[in-house]
Order: sequence, then C-alpha cells, then structure tokens
Amino acid sequence: MDKPSLGSTFKNPKGDFAARLISEAGLKGRKIGGAQIAEKHPNFVLNLGEASFQDILDILNLVKTTVKEAFGVQLEEEIIIIR
Repeated sequence: MDKPSLGSTFKNPKGDFAARLISEAGLKGRKIGGAQIAEKHPNFVLNLGEASFQDILDILNLVKTTVKEAFGVQLEEEIIIIR
C-alpha cells in the first residue's frame, strides 16, 4: 500500500475473516474525510494524507455497524485506540 495505514485493523472473528466481511458488506474503498477502507485489503484503513482522529473513529464505527447489520458479527479492533 502506498498510503499510511492502521495495519490490520480488526481481529478475524471465529471461522471467518474480517476482510471478507468488510468486502462483502460493500465497504471497500469507502471514505470518510481523509480515511479510506483499502481496496486491496479491506481490513486496512488508510490515511489519505489529511485524516483526523475523528475520521478514523467514524470509519471504524461504520465498519462495525455495517458488518453487524449485514452478518450479525461484531468486529473487534485489533488496533489499540488511545484517546
């Protein structure tokens, strides 16, 4: 990836892959402010250069909410968020 990222963002739920769920939920490439869900590996959140902390929190919440609604799976962050 050519942009800074959070790395692997969500833990894989038992028996599945976070990237597959995010992709199947239609979130690949989705942007909020300067944060984007990676097209190549949707379990990575990219900083397009101007992402704020709030952009990151908002996109993480979008992913968790959308995946929960679509598949009934609650994704858990692999990253540690320090406020």
